[in-house]
Amino acid sequence: MHPSASHPADPLAFLEALSPWPAHFGLERIVALLADLGDPQRRYPAIHVVGTNGKTSTTLMTAALLRAAGLSVGATISPHLRSWSERIQVDGAEADLAAALARVRPYAAGATQFEVITAAALAEFAAREVGVAVVEAGLGGRLDATNVLSAGIVVLTSVALDHTEVLGATRAEIAAEKLAVVSPGSTVLLAEPEWEALARAAGAARVVAGPLSNLGLATEAARQFVGAAVDPGAAREVTIPGRGVGGGGRPRQLWGGAATPAGVGYLLANLPRRRFTIVASILADKDAASMLAALASLGDTLVATGSPNPRARPAAELALLAAPLFERVEAVASPAEALARARVLAGPDGAVLVTGSLYLLSELSHGA
Repeated sequence: MHPSASHPADPLAFLEALSPWPAHFGLERIVALLADLGDPQRRYPAIHVVGTNGKTSTTLMTAALLRAAGLSVGATISPHLRSWSERIQVDGAEADLAAALARVRPYAAGATQFEVITAAALAEFAAREVGVAVVEAGLGGRLDATNVLSAGIVVLTSVALDHTEVLGATRAEIAAEKLAVVSPGSTVLLAEPEWEALARAAGAARVVAGPLSNLGLATEAARQFVGAAVDPGAAREVTIPGRGVGGGGRPRQLWGGAATPAGVGYLLANLPRRRFTIVASILADKDAASMLAALASLGDTLVATGSPNPRARPAAELALLAAPLFERVEAVASPAEALARARVLAGPDGAVLVTGSLYLLSELSHGA
């Protein structure tokens, strides 16, 4: 790639000015970018985490277990909730994002946001001489920018219908796309045992088939890497903003990202038993009808809103879908105003649940 001179001077402004979505999916841009950087991804072993739900928690718990075993560990996740710096972590701390981006920027012309932040993470891990990197895939696997690793261990979390226009119309097709990151001779860990044949067809030399929880996957991945038993206690201390159920910084307010119907199912299983006033934003390419139907079991009132992501379903459109399912539905385009309205509707003793797209939680986290 040729050096870029036309982007804003501020590293974050440079990153945010890049296209978040490629004109076409493919590995040629990330391969060229990493080649210009000296192929840093070849300088350490990696654990590659793919799947539909649970990737971030599995990635960070695996990293925590490996650190507890005495290793220097790099970890990269997506998307972030509070800041881009969350995406590049070394030994449990966020890396210097500006420095990591500066290393990549001269060669970044034509690359997407995700390709640039992925390259920055992989180069940062090489510069810090980590003993292992735990890398969360973005979308899919076969054509994902992280599919440059030749990882010795691949972890496949749960598989659900998501991004079907890119990854395939069935769970089996989606699983095959994700398992396309498998290198011959690698070990594959599966949350769901039904994909064992696909993993072996992809070239896995060894398959550990579930059922395994995210913690189970992380524990097994760390055990496989170090070649000895690990204490899962270190993983239980990991907290992931927006994943699972959190407080959002206020009493009687819970935040839990749920980008797919399966994510909503996880949320339902982990929420306290009470009724909520719900604030939700859902991307246009998600199964909003199924998600709303499940959320309706949690409360009678929904405030539909949007998020900064250009793929966010407009609040008014989401409200129309929700109207038959809830007793009261309001559309408030601004996430901050939607949350404020939900607090009013809930009353002083009511509880508010903020859910749906992580981009909504990210937007609200800055003002929470």
